[in-house]
Amino acid sequence: PAAGERTRRRRLGRTVTGCVCSRDASSVSRQDRTSALCQLFTREAALQTPPSLAGTDVVIVKSGRRICGTGGCLANAPLHQNKSYFEFKIQSTGVWGIGVATQKVNLNQVPMGRDTNSLVLRSDGSVYHNNEEKNRLPANSLPQEGDIVGVTYDHVELNLYLNGKNMHCPASGIRGTVYPVVYVDDSAILDCQFSDFYHTAPPGFEKILFEQQIF
Repeated sequence: PAAGERTRRRRLGRTVTGCVCSRDASSVSRQDRTSALCQLFTREAALQTPPSLAGTDVVIVKSGRRICGTGGCLANAPLHQNKSYFEFKIQSTGVWGIGVATQKVNLNQVPMGRDTNSLVLRSDGSVYHNNEEKNRLPANSLPQEGDIVGVTYDHVELNLYLNGKNMHCPASGIRGTVYPVVYVDDSAILDCQFSDFYHTAPPGFEKILFEQQIF
């Protein structure tokens, strides 16, 4: 293949056990992506089911727990409860972001945080919302391959934890109904964890609940 095509394939992912990201994302049909996404969010929070809530070149595998390819994806459960906690494991580094977003977010736009519809930690350690840097991880605290990034959200502030340690990096500004969001590019691969956490959730925070579980 031409050099440009080889570059595109490298950016769309490297081979990882249990991940089909080594395939050119354009070869993954819309039906395949939809099927994988449907597995991702059952009655537990997972990556979103409708194709419109995942980027065009996103690939979701491992029963909806792993994202690779290029673009973003929302979880299937909005954050209705007062205090939510969820985690992401960095399986492979690259360009990535995690946080919260509304359904109006552009899931094909990387990086996110450029408008009012997303509030995300980017892989460079910055936290962006509405194209403003709201905060930044402490020096020498950039998440690396194998690290666990925890996220808390209480409808006012988003806070970040690295391998169970509070980064004291609050950020706010987003409004409306939000969902967990994750995006990847440049060979990044992330696993989402919405229950059975690697680290104990901070006091008062718990896994994402579906609306009927709250009332």
